[in-house]
Amino acid sequence: MSSRIITTTSIASPRTSLGKRAPFTLRPIAAVFAGLALLSSGSAFAQQSTASVAELQAEIARLKEIIAKQALNKTANSTTDNLANTSPSTTTTPPNTNTKAEAEEPELLGAVTVRSRNRLERLQDVPLSVSVVTGKELDRLQATDIGAISQRVSNVSWNQGNQRTSSLSIRGIGKQGQTEAQDPSVGLIVDGVNYAYNALSSSYDFTDVEAVEVTRGPQGTLLGKNTSVGVINVSTRRPSFTPDASYAVTLGQLDTVQGRFSAGGPIIDGLLAWRGSLSVSKARGDVDNLYNRDFTYTNKDRVSGRAQFLITPNKDFSARLAFDAQPRGGEATNGRVLNTPTPSTYANGSVNTLATDAKTRLNRRWFNQDPLYTYDNTYLYGAGQGAVSNDAARALVTGSNGATAELNWNLGTHTLTSITAYKDYHFNAVNDEGTPFDIHRNSGGFWNDYKQRSQEIRLTSQPGGFVDYQAGVFLLQVDNSSEYQKIWGNDAGAWFASNAQYTTLDKDGAGRYLLQNSLAGLKMAFNSPTGLQKIQNKSSALFSQADWHINEALTVTTGARYTYEKRRNKASTFIRDQGNAPELNPVAVNGVQLGGFNSNSAGVLASGNSAAQLALADRVANKYFGSTIAGDAGATYNNLSATQKAQIAAAKAIRQSQIGVIFNEIDAEPFQGGLPSFVLSPSYRVNDNLTSYFSWQYGEKAGISQVTNGVSNKVKAEKTNAFELGAKSSLFDGNLILNAALFVMDIKDYQQGVRVLDVYTTNLNNDGQNYYTSATGNAPKVRAQGLEIDGVYSGIQNTTLRFSAAYNDAKFKDFPNSAQPAENGYSGAAAYRSLSGETLPGAAKLSFNIGVDYRLPIFGNKEFHASANTQYSSKYNSDNALSSYSVIPARYLTDLAIGIGSKNQSFDVSLVVKNAFNDKTDILRTWNSYTPAIPRWIGVTLSGKL
Repeated sequence: MSSRIITTTSIASPRTSLGKRAPFTLRPIAAVFAGLALLSSGSAFAQQSTASVAELQAEIARLKEIIAKQALNKTANSTTDNLANTSPSTTTTPPNTNTKAEAEEPELLGAVTVRSRNRLERLQDVPLSVSVVTGKELDRLQATDIGAISQRVSNVSWNQGNQRTSSLSIRGIGKQGQTEAQDPSVGLIVDGVNYAYNALSSSYDFTDVEAVEVTRGPQGTLLGKNTSVGVINVSTRRPSFTPDASYAVTLGQLDTVQGRFSAGGPIIDGLLAWRGSLSVSKARGDVDNLYNRDFTYTNKDRVSGRAQFLITPNKDFSARLAFDAQPRGGEATNGRVLNTPTPSTYANGSVNTLATDAKTRLNRRWFNQDPLYTYDNTYLYGAGQGAVSNDAARALVTGSNGATAELNWNLGTHTLTSITAYKDYHFNAVNDEGTPFDIHRNSGGFWNDYKQRSQEIRLTSQPGGFVDYQAGVFLLQVDNSSEYQKIWGNDAGAWFASNAQYTTLDKDGAGRYLLQNSLAGLKMAFNSPTGLQKIQNKSSALFSQADWHINEALTVTTGARYTYEKRRNKASTFIRDQGNAPELNPVAVNGVQLGGFNSNSAGVLASGNSAAQLALADRVANKYFGSTIAGDAGATYNNLSATQKAQIAAAKAIRQSQIGVIFNEIDAEPFQGGLPSFVLSPSYRVNDNLTSYFSWQYGEKAGISQVTNGVSNKVKAEKTNAFELGAKSSLFDGNLILNAALFVMDIKDYQQGVRVLDVYTTNLNNDGQNYYTSATGNAPKVRAQGLEIDGVYSGIQNTTLRFSAAYNDAKFKDFPNSAQPAENGYSGAAAYRSLSGETLPGAAKLSFNIGVDYRLPIFGNKEFHASANTQYSSKYNSDNALSSYSVIPARYLTDLAIGIGSKNQSFDVSLVVKNAFNDKTDILRTWNSYTPAIPRWIGVTLSGKL
């Protein structure tokens, strides 16, 4: 959402004055053991970096000075004192005399504080387009996953796929299909740790959150990994010497149970504090699998835990140790697709023969023996029940572990910070083609094991002089083993056979035995886009940023970064298990020997077969036709009839077509080189209520080391120039915060799916023609331009209104080599088409968010509260190739919460409704399928503080 207050109530600090430290005493900590017992049942989430004590003292003093100068209202003063109370000082909070209902988090509209630039500062002083949403607001509406969080900020989209392929985009940039060797366009930082893999943003419940900040435009001159279009910064609550404990239990539709528990406090006064949190989410999905009704799609199965420890041996040093774990759990996202009839004509009016369509395949005798399963009544439209029927689909399994050590030293005029972090991620997808037949078996998806190690060292000057600056070093190492796994079942041959092959083989028992065995049990590290990738990325960077205070009104921000990337990829595609019929293998594929015998398309043995190959052919004749092996090698096979030889040829052709490309391990051409980034941003305080700014941000995203069909296919670095002209204002005695920014982003060599020359197939066919395939590549030029608005209004008694909106025109300025959409699959169509001048996929022209919080005192120390959030998005195209069938119309999503609780937050009960008006706009569409909307959900949350 837009500008809300981030009170830093979880700032790590001793309860006593730093000038006079209390003696170390071990306190009774029964709550610790209870918390550890809970944590032992689950795993964790991420943590926010803890600023040094000296830095926080200085920043708080600076904020108080600013607030005093601006003569903010009593609400602001009260909140600032609350902020000071979380610091090492012993300042007490004056009583709140505001006639409004006592808010859970006071509305400091004139001094919203953010950490987007690695220090506490007013949002109004940051010369960038920044949006903020608080953890309390997320809690009220059960917005715990990254998709729900993105609904609270403008011009940010969550592009839903599975846990690996989902992505974040800002200003319409970033929807491109995910590849393992590719950096995300939108960075995610959790408690100071940069998540360098797109999948790390998925399948998590973000609980015990302090705030989420969205900073738009290239980032990297301050911290972490460089990003090309923006950063989402998640700050969780940190250890404190003030004891606290809170809980929340949610029960709702679809057997939903969610439990959250957080607690913390001192272990040894003034020396050691702790904080722990546990989150458990279980729920059924909304789409049933008719093959197994206990299997549902979009189910929840998440357990996560986090433990943090703060050590403050003296006033000049603090250390925060954090550990998080999420044990592997399974959630079904792939396959939540309902099928529609494939159009019988292409875009040019030519006939689509449907030769490989499910309609043709399911009408074969092999599949229509069961009268209860038919193409028309079961395969299409979710069998009329909004359901699917899949035999092999499994929940996608994910899990993660992490550890962080953050050290802060106060050096007097500077603060030195070190953040050492480890994060891993596991992903395993088992997919299905959408039928109850044994076609794909325990296969059809990626197996990923990802690990990253990072080290950041940062030196920060104390604020208040002519120049405030930060400088640092960032190191990152990534290892990712990624395998696309594929196993074929007993029905796969009948499914993948061409009409002619199927007719040849389905005429008798021997042919059906060949049809079944052609693929049954075959297991591969399959070429999609590469069977097995061993990815190694190393990133080293120097960065710095400075705020030059030219005078009281004018500040100029400058920053620079130099990143050196070294990215390698070892790739191979191979057969792991030959299955039932290794004898049907081709002789070789791409020079890789597979041990088959050589015969032509009629099944006649070719000349040049070795004695071993001829003997293998004889064994085939014996296995499938019962021929007795006798005479010279090859004689038994040669005695088969022409029909029998044709059947063997058809089975071999099916097998070879599915094996596809095979290649031994090769080294892709590495990407290595320097990536510069910089920012130049003057800001001018026109008066106490208005600040204007201009920013020029430049950033680069690393290129990709990859292999396409066994041939190295390096992708160039992506380069972004971003310009902003903005104003940040405080109006109506501070009751209205209104921020606006005009922006233009020009991107050169934008990374996304393109059509490229298929060197492998071109060389294989060697017929004078060029052949093409789809792969990740570069679109030469992209531009996004528009207007963003963020605001908060509190001029209505007991009510806070938050709003944000964006007009975004994101287009391909030059993109001549896009893949063709499905409707252009007619014979003679060009290998690629131009999308120059077209709007980017996933980029809505208009979007806005409106959030309302209403709180009314009742019954003495109780209060009634109601919250609502509505997100609007205009139409957009959900297909990377911009299919005319993939346009998603405009939609509204509204979440509501209404409840009653005590002002001191000891108890609260709320009714929560997601998608309150049951918007049924599809999430994705293709020309023969769609992913339906998530339906309305209703639940009740009981929460409180202990």
